[in-house]
Amino acid sequence: MITLTETATTKVAELISAEDEEGLALRVAVRPGGCSGFSYEMYFDSEVASDDLTEAYGDVKLICDPSSAQMLVGATLDYTDTIQETGFKINNPNAQRTCGCGSSFS
Repeated sequence: MITLTETATTKVAELISAEDEEGLALRVAVRPGGCSGFSYEMYFDSEVASDDLTEAYGDVKLICDPSSAQMLVGATLDYTDTIQETGFKINNPNAQRTCGCGSSFS
């Protein structure tokens, strides 16, 4: 399953705190679509299915469905905040090809 960097963990914790809702976790998923075949999806979720995989990074709980987890083995979620770029980025060694926008892969 995907790993969160310390920077990403800190940012996700800030965003969850701002939601002011108990029991939220970060769900990371891979869905069909995008210009390269698959796209990443990230959102806060409070529901965990019985077959979901979960991992804790400090106070942040990460949820991933089994099929997405297979495509994210060895991947890392990072957060960057610089003059040139700001946001989350997934580095996925399983991606053979990515699109120019970096949101989809195959």
